[in-house]
Parts: sequence; C-alpha cells; structure tokens
Amino acid sequence: MRGRIHKALSGFYYVHCDDRMIRCKARGKFRRDGLSPLVGDFVEIIDLGNGEGRVEEILPRRNFFDRPSVANIDQLVIICSHAIPKTDPYLVDRMTAVAALKNCDVLICINKCDLDPAQELSAYYTAAGFSPLCVSAETGEGLDALRAAIAGKLSAFTGNSGVGKSSILNALDPGIQIQVGEVSMALGRGRHTTRHVELYRIAGGAEVIDTPGFSSFETDEMNLELKHRLPETFPEFAPYLDDCRFAGCSHTREKGCAVLEAVRSGKIVRGRHESYVRLYQELKDLREWQN
Repeated sequence: MRGRIHKALSGFYYVHCDDRMIRCKARGKFRRDGLSPLVGDFVEIIDLGNGEGRVEEILPRRNFFDRPSVANIDQLVIICSHAIPKTDPYLVDRMTAVAALKNCDVLICINKCDLDPAQELSAYYTAAGFSPLCVSAETGEGLDALRAAIAGKLSAFTGNSGVGKSSILNALDPGIQIQVGEVSMALGRGRHTTRHVELYRIAGGAEVIDTPGFSSFETDEMNLELKHRLPETFPEFAPYLDDCRFAGCSHTREKGCAVLEAVRSGKIVRGRHESYVRLYQELKDLREWQN
C-alpha cells in the first residue's frame, strides 16, 4: 500500500493511506542505512491490521530538510516577527539560502503586524526580490492573502519559537486547534508548544506542515554543497556573478567584484550581502571529511 506520512511521533509514523490513518513502525534497515522517514514522505507500507502497519520503502523525494525534518516541500513559509520575539533577518537569510539549495520556494510571512507594522523588515525583503506578507493571527489581517499563497501546495511553516506559527494555522482553520504557547517578555522568546512535526489539510485546498519552534533557525544543512553553491542561493546576485574581474571571486572583498559594486550602488540590499558574508565565513573552513 502507498501513502504519505502525516505525523512523526515517538518512533511511530502516521501514514495517510486509502482515506485512513495507519500507525507504522519503520523497518530496521532505515536506521542501519542512516535514513529516517520524514513527514511529507511518500512511502510503501504493509498493513498489519488493527490500524497498525510497517514502513517498507521511502519513495524518491523531491527534497528534504533536516531542520525542520520534512520532505517533498513545495514552499517553505518562514514566519518571523518584528514584535517580541523580534527575528534577526540573518536567520531568515540563512533559511532562504538553504531553501534555494533544496529547490524549494520561499514565502516570508511577518506576523504580529497589529503590534508592529514591520515596514522596514517588509521593505528589506521586497528589495531583495521576495514578496513578504504581513499578517496578524490576532486580527486576521493578511490571512486571505496567505490562504491564496499556500493554496494547492505543501508548505512547511517554520520559524523561531513564539512568532506565531501555530496561532496562524489556528486562524487559517479553527478546526485544527493546535496548542499555542506564551512569549516570555523577560527572555524575548517563545516557549515550545509544537512537540512534533505534523501535516494538516486546511480549508482552501492547502496542505501545511507545522514544525517545532526553535530559538534560532539552526540548521543541519550547513554542508559542503551549500559552501560550493552559496552565491547562487542568493538569487539577487545572479545578474552579476559572471561579471567579476577574477575567476573564483568569493564576492566578499575582492577588487573588481561585480556583486560588491551592485551593493555599493544599491542594486543589492546591503544587509543581504552582510548575511552572505556571515554564511561564507561559517562555511569557508568546512572540509570534505566533515561532510
């Protein structure tokens, strides 16, 4: 039988198959091969009866992420906030780079616009070539535009704790009823409420994966592939990459660098280039044996 994993929890995988949910364990070979089934995976299972089954095979993936642990994503919806907790744009830029590496579209969604309109943050990403949405899970502002942007797609909602991922999902479809936590005013960050990864089908034909929040967008995707392809994960660099004076230009400090000239002339957002340089510094000493 073929189905799709909708939830991973405590070593069990809940597979939607033939209009029912089957709780499955995975074959031991996956652990031996260092491969884990992920929410979003299409899988072949054996039905053992009484609502139980076993995952036999993971079908080829379009893409996958380690953090959040999801597969076959059409777009990554990065939820951020300019209110408490305030999101560092560098962390969003790092996630957009990883998404580009994975051939995954990005939607930047700025929540809590009723508390802070986030005009500067919105302008930052608009100038970088994205189309950010400003929403409020509290008032409903922007939710119709968000519904339209996720319709007909599988989207993974990710972001640091407390920015309102679960609140937005509850506002999009009140029938979901995901637990929502509070934001610590003293620490300026949220408390984890989503403990597992789960796929929801919501009104309007969208499929959304809710993922656990984390204090920063830490990823396990900081690997050699990202190191080698880093410039192309910043799409606004593309018109300038072939115009640098020297081959192998790192686009960080070289004379005759067309990317740096575009930054100076305002064609590339300076903050985005600063994020690129920070990523470059993080990745530059990564060696083949560390991959």
